[in-house]
Amino acid sequence: MNQIQPKLGATKINRVNWVGLKTLYLKEVRRFMKVQLQTIWAPAITTLLFLVIFIVALGRGDYIVLGQPFANFLAPGLIIMGMIQNAFANSSFALLVGKIQGTIVDYLMPPLSTLEILVAMVGAAVTRAIFVGLTIWLAMFLWPDVDVSITYIWAILYFGLMGSIFIALLGIMTSIWAEKFDHAAAITNFVIAPLSLLSGTFYAVDRLSPLFQSISHGNPFFYIISGFRYGFIGQADMNITLGAIVILLLNIVVATLSFLLLKSGWKLKN
Repeated sequence: MNQIQPKLGATKINRVNWVGLKTLYLKEVRRFMKVQLQTIWAPAITTLLFLVIFIVALGRGDYIVLGQPFANFLAPGLIIMGMIQNAFANSSFALLVGKIQGTIVDYLMPPLSTLEILVAMVGAAVTRAIFVGLTIWLAMFLWPDVDVSITYIWAILYFGLMGSIFIALLGIMTSIWAEKFDHAAAITNFVIAPLSLLSGTFYAVDRLSPLFQSISHGNPFFYIISGFRYGFIGQADMNITLGAIVILLLNIVVATLSFLLLKSGWKLKN
């Protein structure tokens, strides 16, 4: 029996629209690369200023945390903190600016499935996080008296990627919910920033009181930052296996919620 051939010029899309997915991903990457001075280099400089301030305040090597000079302990946490904050900034912007400017149809009208849109946007946010992380790491690698040599590459890759994906998905949900830039800024200032700053970036959680240790263990950013730091210094203030499982489960939950929200068209198709 002869197969029916598509007409000349007819678009044929299989199960995955790879061309559309790639196009949306590259669009989102080019959007932040056009202003890379603001999206890549500025966050790197800000993070380095944190490092300089704390080194000057606490001394070069007198303060020891988890068996490491404080600068070596601090540097990995600053790297991943810069990564997750910029992943959120990227993914929380695209759909929001589309709703405000009336260009949201550019995301909804093309022949892209909900999953393809989600993957492209999260992928672009993770790409920005990686660019920021590599820029900060290279600057710290060249910085005197700071050791950011790699001990466990798998931990850096796993917690770096999973952490960036987790925050990017939170950014997608924020972008869907927010109706103006003030709403997204409120999530950044009152949720993302406090959770990242109070997650053990600047201190070891095991030095806190039992109450605040329990509170810290309820902070998902704690598992991301502690696991990422483990890849550099080989020490962690948590069980690494438990941390890996927790962030995996959290990613499954937020990915499911993001997919359902995006598919429903809530606050996007009004």
